[in-house]
Amino acid sequence: MLGRTSRLASKLLRTTQSRNTSSLLDGYGEQCFRGALANKYLEKHGLPAGTLDNGEWMTDMVKADKVAEAIVDWAVSHDASVFTHIFQPLGSSGVRHGMAGMVQNAMFKFDHQGMPVWDLKGKDLLKGETDGSSYPNGGLRGTHMAGGYVALDPSSPIYLRGDTVFIPSCFVSYYGDALDEKTPLLRSVGAMDEHGTRLLKLMGYDVPGIQSNIGLEQEFFLVPREAYLRRPDLQLAGRTVIGADAPRGQEMCDHYMGPLSFATPALACINAAQQECFRLGIPLRTRHREVAPNQYEVAPLFGTATTQIDQNIVVMQIIEETAANYGLTALFQEKPFNNINGSGKHNNWSIGTTDIRNPVNLLNVLQVAKASGNNDIFPVVMAAIISAVDIHGDLMRMAIASPGNDFRLGACEAPPAIVSTYLGEDMTQYLTKFSQGSSEPYSPNTKLLDLGIKGQPPLEVPAEDRNRTSPFPYGGHRFEFRAVGSSQNVSLVNTVLNSITAEGFKKIADEVEKGASAKEVAMDMLKTHLPKVVFNGDNYDEANQEMLTKRGVWRIDSGVDAICRYSDPKNTKLFADLGVLKPEECHARKSIMLEHYSGTVDIEAKTLVDMLNQHVIPSIKNAGVGPLDECEDAVTTLENAIIAIHDCEDEVEKANIARTLRLETMVSIRDTVDAAEKLVPANLWTLATYNELLFLDQTTNNEPMDEYNDLNQ
Repeated sequence: MLGRTSRLASKLLRTTQSRNTSSLLDGYGEQCFRGALANKYLEKHGLPAGTLDNGEWMTDMVKADKVAEAIVDWAVSHDASVFTHIFQPLGSSGVRHGMAGMVQNAMFKFDHQGMPVWDLKGKDLLKGETDGSSYPNGGLRGTHMAGGYVALDPSSPIYLRGDTVFIPSCFVSYYGDALDEKTPLLRSVGAMDEHGTRLLKLMGYDVPGIQSNIGLEQEFFLVPREAYLRRPDLQLAGRTVIGADAPRGQEMCDHYMGPLSFATPALACINAAQQECFRLGIPLRTRHREVAPNQYEVAPLFGTATTQIDQNIVVMQIIEETAANYGLTALFQEKPFNNINGSGKHNNWSIGTTDIRNPVNLLNVLQVAKASGNNDIFPVVMAAIISAVDIHGDLMRMAIASPGNDFRLGACEAPPAIVSTYLGEDMTQYLTKFSQGSSEPYSPNTKLLDLGIKGQPPLEVPAEDRNRTSPFPYGGHRFEFRAVGSSQNVSLVNTVLNSITAEGFKKIADEVEKGASAKEVAMDMLKTHLPKVVFNGDNYDEANQEMLTKRGVWRIDSGVDAICRYSDPKNTKLFADLGVLKPEECHARKSIMLEHYSGTVDIEAKTLVDMLNQHVIPSIKNAGVGPLDECEDAVTTLENAIIAIHDCEDEVEKANIARTLRLETMVSIRDTVDAAEKLVPANLWTLATYNELLFLDQTTNNEPMDEYNDLNQ
C-alpha cells in the first residue's frame, strides 16, 4: 500500500510543481484575515484600513459589529459557514489533537419564515461562554463551577480552514483564573513591554513598545502508516516503549540534510502541508531532513510570539492530518525511537520594538546602537537577560519539563539539564570589559576562510562558531532555547523568557529612577552573573558538567523536580509582581504538569502490558525461543507498579513513582524484550520493527505507473 501511495504522492508533487509559481504566491494568506486582505473587507463596511492593527475596535461595539460583518463576507467567499473561538487548554502537549479546544457554531440564524440568514455580531466575535468542566484546572474550580469564558486575542490573526472561521482566544474561569496557555503569555508580553519601554525611555530611547519575536524550528518523524498501525505504543503513547535497534541507525550521518526524495511520500506530504500553511499566511519557509532516519524539520520566518505559537500548533495539526493522506504518520513526541536522535522545537527568541515601519531588534548590537545613538543600551539589555538566566534557570528548566524530554536532554542531541548560556568569546570579552567600565562600542569580528580554490574568493564568516551543546546560546541577534521539546506548546517557555527578562528590566529601571545610572547597574549585574552562568565550551563533556554544577549553575536532572519549581516562593513572587500569574495559578499549573507526567507514564506502562500479553509473549511461545519467564514476570511487575501509581494520593510522590517506573523498571523490561525480538523469527514477530518504521528511502516499494494513468487524463 505504501508503494501505491508513494507513487501517487510523487506524481501529485510533480503536478503541483508544474504550476506557475506566481499562482501559488497569489493565494498566500487568502485564508488569514489580516493586512491588505482584511482591509478590503473592512473598507467595504465603512472601517478604515488598519482597523485591526490594534485592539481599539474591541471597545466600540459599532466597530466590532462591522468587523464581524466583514468577517462574514470573507468567510462566505470561501464557503465557510461556521465559527469558533479556539483556545489552548493546559496539559495538552503530546495527547490532545491540535493542542486546542473549541466549540463550533453556525454563523446564521433563522428568520420568522424559517429561512437561514447570516448572523455574526461583534459580541459573538469578542467573547463566548463554554463548559470548562473537563479541562485540567489544577484545583482552580470545583465541579459545580463549570463556567469557562473565551475572549478574542487581537494580537493573533483570525483564520479559516475548511468551512470554519477560527478566532484565537484566551480561556479563563468564572473568577478570571487562566485555564489556558495563552493568557499568561499575553500578560508576560505586557510586562516586558511595560518595563522594557520604561527602561529604554530612561536611557533616552523612546519607542512605542517592545515585544518578543520568535522563530520555531519544528522537528518530527514521518513513518509508514501501515507499520505505525502495527505499533500500539506509537498509537497510544507516541513513542516505542520496546523495539530492538535496526542494524543501521544514524551512525553514517547520511540522513542529515540529504536530498528530499521524489521516490517516497515524505516530500509530497511536506509540500502539501506547506501549501496549506501558505494559504493560512504561515510563512513556513524552511524544510530539510534531520539527523535520524525519517526525521525532518520545518521552520517559518520570525514573527511575534503569540502569532508564532498559534501558528505552530496549526502547523503540527496540518502535518499530522496531511501525513495520513499520504500513507504516513507524523510523530511529534520528543523520543519516539531508542538510540537515535529525538525531536526538539528550537525556540529562537529575540526582543524587538513595535514600530511597524522601522522595527529594531534589541539583541542586534549594531542595529540598536544605530537606531538609539546609545552604545550602552545593548549591554544593558544583555545584562538583564544574563542575570535572569542565572537567577531563574530553574524556571527555564521547568518550562521544558515535558515527559518526552526525559529521554532527550543531554543525549548528544539536546543540551543537558544544566542551564548555562553561550555568548562566544568576542561577546563575552566585550561584556566583561563593559562591566569594568569600558565605553568602547562593540565591533563584531569576522574572519576569512581561504578555500584553496583558484578563482574562488575567501568566505567571510563570523568570528564565533555555533555551540549546539548550550541550552541557551546567543546567535548574533537572538537567543536559541535549544532544549525545548518537539511536542510542546511553547507558550510556557516564552512566558518564562518574557517574565524573567521583564524582571531584569524592572530592576534596572527602578534603580535608575532612584538616581543610579543604567550602565552602573548593568555593570554590577554582569560582574555578579556573567562569570557564573556564561559558558562557551562543550556542555556534553561530563567534566564541564561537573564544573558548572560546582559553579552553582542551575542543574535539575529530574523532570519531576523541575516541575516542582513552578510553585517555589521565589518564582510565584516573580510572576505575581509582574501580574503574569497569581500564586494559586502557579500551584495549579504545577499540579497539572505533575498529573500530565504521571498520566503519560500510566498510559505507557499499560500499553506495554498489552503488548507483552498480546504480542511479545505469544511470539516467544510460537517461536519456542526467548526469555518467556522474564516477560511473564514483567507483566506482574508492571501491573503492581501501575496500582502503586493509582493508589498514591500525593501528586509529587505519584510523579516520582512514575518516573522511577519509566526510567528504571520499564527500561530494564525493554532490554529483555528487545533481546527476545532479535531471537524470534521475523515471520513470528507481530509488531512492526525499527527496520520497517525508519527507512522510507530503502523500503518504499514503488509500483509501475500504469495504475495511475488516470492522473494524466
